[in-house]
Amino acid sequence: MKRTIAIMLLACAPAWAVNTPTPARSVPIAVSQQEMNKAVARRVFDEIFNQGKFQVADEIYAKDFVNHGLHRDANLQEDQAAVHWEKQALPDLKMTVDQMVAEGDLVTVVWTIHGTNTAAASPLPATGVKLELRGITVWRIVDGRIREEWTDFDTFRIIRQVVDQLKWQLLGILCAAVLLIWLVGRGLRKLWHLCWTAKG
Repeated sequence: MKRTIAIMLLACAPAWAVNTPTPARSVPIAVSQQEMNKAVARRVFDEIFNQGKFQVADEIYAKDFVNHGLHRDANLQEDQAAVHWEKQALPDLKMTVDQMVAEGDLVTVVWTIHGTNTAAASPLPATGVKLELRGITVWRIVDGRIREEWTDFDTFRIIRQVVDQLKWQLLGILCAAVLLIWLVGRGLRKLWHLCWTAKG
């Protein structure tokens, strides 16, 4: 009898082994280079734009960073000066990440910016205009630092939002300018007429 039970147990052992769950391993999962690059990119939005921690740019960007514009490139100092200006003009500026994709050493981000122009930033006065804009940025990240950037957004959309919200003020300025030009022209004609008459 004991022998029969032992044979049955041995026969069923492979089936039990297949169905028995194995204990979870405590092996750390390696973070991919793409995930690390995405974390660097996210810091630009979270810390620099949204929190105004401009000093972290030295940790995020390479010293030889280049922002490739359509007609001219900008170095790190010029790029960060533009960021300071944007944050000054739009103190409540917030950027959200809509999509982020990483491949190789490139990270592409589709973002949306929201802000209100409540402070003057030369040459722009405080207008109270609320802006919403979507754009796309591609960064090349090497050794944990951003080395190159390509950004594009719809400039016409910004102009349209400004015009829509300030149309009556802009119309008033236009009327005042036309009136001023008319008055100056009329005055110059009178002056020219007086000079011509005095000579005659």
